[in-house]
Amino acid sequence: MNPDTPLQLLGGRTPADFMRRYWQRKPLLIRQAIPAFRPPLTIAGIKRLARNDDVEARLIWRENGAWQMEQGPFARLPKAGEPGWTLLVQGVDLHDDAAAALMQQFRFIPDARLDDLMISIATDGGGVGPHFDSYDVFLLQAYGQRDWRIGRQRDLSLVPGVPLKILRDFQPEENHVLEPGDMLYLPPQVAHDGIAIGDCMTISIGFRSPSQAVLARGMLEAAAEQVMARAGQPAGPYAEPPLPGPDLKSVYRDPGQPAVAQPAALPDTLVDAALAAVGKLRFDEALATRFLGCWLTEPAASAVFDGVPPEDVDLAVEWPTEGRLVLDRRTRMLYRQRQLFINGEVAPVPPSALMRRLADERALDCATARPNESEQDMLAEWLDDGWLRYDAA
Repeated sequence: MNPDTPLQLLGGRTPADFMRRYWQRKPLLIRQAIPAFRPPLTIAGIKRLARNDDVEARLIWRENGAWQMEQGPFARLPKAGEPGWTLLVQGVDLHDDAAAALMQQFRFIPDARLDDLMISIATDGGGVGPHFDSYDVFLLQAYGQRDWRIGRQRDLSLVPGVPLKILRDFQPEENHVLEPGDMLYLPPQVAHDGIAIGDCMTISIGFRSPSQAVLARGMLEAAAEQVMARAGQPAGPYAEPPLPGPDLKSVYRDPGQPAVAQPAALPDTLVDAALAAVGKLRFDEALATRFLGCWLTEPAASAVFDGVPPEDVDLAVEWPTEGRLVLDRRTRMLYRQRQLFINGEVAPVPPSALMRRLADERALDCATARPNESEQDMLAEWLDDGWLRYDAA
């Protein structure tokens, strides 16, 4: 994707212009971002998804003026003609190829930030109340109409005692009614309230915004696993293969320790030894890359790889001369410098030009791809695992 090529999706703006002028700065209304838009699933299809155990879904409504919420899966839903209810289905991109393809249109933003595609359906008057998100979001109208009120809210206090984060004193500044194909971009903490006008469907493309606490904890976990791996002990996903680092196998010694009259007092030398040990850890770029690469490519809890390798293709034996290798919609793949990550693991090969192309384009043309032996074996394994599929056409 060329950042300087205008996109209808952005109202004729280039991705570079959008990121410079609007991203995390100000809202943007885009009329007919996708003309003649057809949603990836029907309303009936969304309802069917909400019945599955491996799908995250929520039902929201008001009863006697009070907000109510129920978690799925749902054996039954309110009647279509009953007003004022909303069904939210998270991670639809994990369950439907068309939804995943729609989300791919937003890859002018790094994959490391792209989170999921949520679809909400609502009957007349339905909504989730005035609220704000801590992340960026694109709100694409898929069916019917929705009336959006938005504002730069200063008072972010919430209504206490309700199952939703509802703003206590919402002060809207703008009002927009979205038709199918219209889209509204909202930066973090822009308050918004969308109310369905008749039956409607809205698609939300959301982004990851980890807190400093989450990033710090992840770095500590990655450092701890590296310590265990270098000591030859079992460790977690951030450990293999071990990164260069200090050898912490030596044990604590105190040959100068005198006899004590207060045995319960913690010795200064032991405290100093603990501080010295942790001071040897390297919180460097390589560790940050390892943590983020594994963490951000970890498949969603509901992701189930069910691909079946084609019987007439065996990548480990012979490279096909036609067709394409395509990453499964649930597969996440990132790279940085000498590390390549896929589905929470460090790949056993470096990110060559071929592997970077697969990650960026999510597909390889077999006729032009020239993998080395290690890459071909690895691609064969990914095909068997369902992380990759072969399209003959």
